[in-house]
Formats: sequence, structure tokens, C-alpha cells
Amino acid sequence: MTPDDISIDFEEGGIKTTREIDKVILSKGAWTTILFRYRNWDFKTEAYGEDKFTIRRYQKRNGEYIPRSKFNITNARQAALIVESLQRWLDED
Repeated sequence: MTPDDISIDFEEGGIKTTREIDKVILSKGAWTTILFRYRNWDFKTEAYGEDKFTIRRYQKRNGEYIPRSKFNITNARQAALIVESLQRWLDED
């Protein structure tokens, strides 16, 4: 298994309740960090909701990637604020 094989797609009862849209591998090695873009299935509307984002860390042990931590970015507004803050900090240097 490689970091490229890691996915957050999740199916329950024949419905893909979490659909991965894209991912960026931020780091590889004994500890791998991946930024995912995804959507969750809304059973009320029977449609996928808005884009969400999550940063996940995996530890490689015995050839397997074990999830160790995650940070969920729940909406586009929060994602934009993170991007804006990081860019401001980078511009300061």
C-alpha cells in the first residue's frame, strides 16, 4: 500500500456516504499527511452536501497506514479563512 491508495470514501448500506473528490499528499514517509476534499451524503435531501475538507495523518507500520489524527474543515468559509491566515503569515516572512 502507498499513500496514493489511501481514500476516505465510505459506503454504508449500499450508499457511498462519504465521497472523496480530490486529495493532496502533503508529506510521505513513516508519517503521511493528506489533505482531502470530500462530500457527505444527506439522507434527508438524498444528495451530496457542500464540499468539506479534512487533513489526516497516518502512521505507517508493517506496510499499513494507520489513521492517527484528523482535523475537519467543515465549510468553504472556514477553509478560506485558513488559506487567508496562512498566506498572511507567509507574506510576513
